Amino acid sequence: MIISIIVAASENNVIGIENRLPWNLPADLQFFKNTTWGFPIIMGRKTFESMGKPLKGRQNIVITRQTDYSHPGITVVPSISAAIKAAEEQDVNEIFITGGTEIFLQAFPLVNRIYLTRVHATIQGDAFFPEINRTDWLLEASEPHAADEKHAYAFTFERWGRKPI
Repeated sequence: MIISIIVAASENNVIGIENRLPWNLPADLQFFKNTTWGFPIIMGRKTFESMGKPLKGRQNIVITRQTDYSHPGITVVPSISAAIKAAEEQDVNEIFITGGTEIFLQAFPLVNRIYLTRVHATIQGDAFFPEINRTDWLLEASEPHAADEKHAYAFTFERWGRKPI
């Protein structure tokens, strides 16, 4: 089973501000949809609540310490390990961790792959993605995109793989 993170982060590793994305990049949203469609996605409660509803075409697994938390269309679990166990019950070869910061930090030691949309700007924010340690990770693919009328910032789709031990 491949455990992946999928995230968009600025040059200074900002992933959010006030529980929302600090940019509008339609191509990144489409990339997220295409990449995660049909696979379980794991997120924290705040990330889920920022979306407002479960994402279609995917099992939505939400991690929270709130034992009475529920919402139609999601699976609620208390920990990253319980989330991965719930995702592994699906007949898939990959699962995706979608945030936020606390969930990324908990999942990082377990992750094999990172799909990172690097937004080429320094952005103000209050939620951050951990630094990718190039000693442990190898850049496997990179696809740059220029800023245009639909995208205020240039960005690059990157795929990172954990180096073998």
